[in-house]
Amino acid sequence: MKALITGATGFLGGKLARRLQGMGWDVSGLGRNAETLEKLRASDIKAVQARLEDSRAIASACKGQEIVFHCGALSSPWGMAKDFYNANVLGTENVIRACMDANVQRLVHVSTPSIYFRFTSRLNVREDAELPEAVNEYARTKRLAEARIDQAHADGLPVITIRPRAIFGPGDTSILPRLIQRLESGRMRIIGDGKNITDLTHVENVVDALLCCADSHRSTLGKKYNITNGEPILLWLMVERVCDALHLKYPTRKIPYRAAHIFAGMLELIYRALPGQPEPPFTRYSVFVMAQSATLDISAARRDLGYRPRVSIGQGVEEFMASKTQNR
Repeated sequence: MKALITGATGFLGGKLARRLQGMGWDVSGLGRNAETLEKLRASDIKAVQARLEDSRAIASACKGQEIVFHCGALSSPWGMAKDFYNANVLGTENVIRACMDANVQRLVHVSTPSIYFRFTSRLNVREDAELPEAVNEYARTKRLAEARIDQAHADGLPVITIRPRAIFGPGDTSILPRLIQRLESGRMRIIGDGKNITDLTHVENVVDALLCCADSHRSTLGKKYNITNGEPILLWLMVERVCDALHLKYPTRKIPYRAAHIFAGMLELIYRALPGQPEPPFTRYSVFVMAQSATLDISAARRDLGYRPRVSIGQGVEEFMASKTQNR
């Protein structure tokens, strides 16, 4: 099979590229990071340096491909609205147009469950749940991208979408590294009562889900699927395990969620007014993640895609901690 992966220089896209290459696929990867692209080339993966906003480069990369995995996106809790729109909406439009022009057999689109979230706990959320007002620009633009995907499917494009929650594992540069950075600073506080539960997803399980989408039954086309490890955990228990593994002090001071939410909102207003709009120490979304419960129902992915999480959260955290301690 010939496959193109957008976002191949990112965490998920890179893992997928190497898995497919190891399976004997003819893999091309598209991304922005020149250094990472060179590493892909060293693994005999064709690599193209381009931005998602570059319609000509996207069109050229999609020619001759049988399947396209659209993993590329601007994923961050903070940033300029136009940057999110260009990468996530215009970029998705470019991928859709290129896939239709190239008559690809299937587009697998990576979205996000951030579109479900509001600033209160929400458990066992299904794919057909009501979507609230977007909590940040990332969620807003990814929801717009899904709307473009829906229209493309209505126009005849074979496409399937997954919404993976909180991807982590060895090579993660976001979730666990951000957590560890806060712990190492000594400024971390428990927000809320410390009893909130959450979902995480090991990156190899997400790669498995993408492979399930690649050859799923045609009845899955046009649908969206939640992807998690299927084992909700107490967030602060995981934080405690990270502290134990790295010999860091576990935070004991608590801040009420409402107070933290209000303060984060004030910080956002201040930082939006600063030149360049730098990211504040924490945002309302990051406060929500640390204080409120958020879990997804993955029964549809299990039923329709045959998705079965292989790597447990405990195993994944141990792998990451082992790689972290080796590099300390």
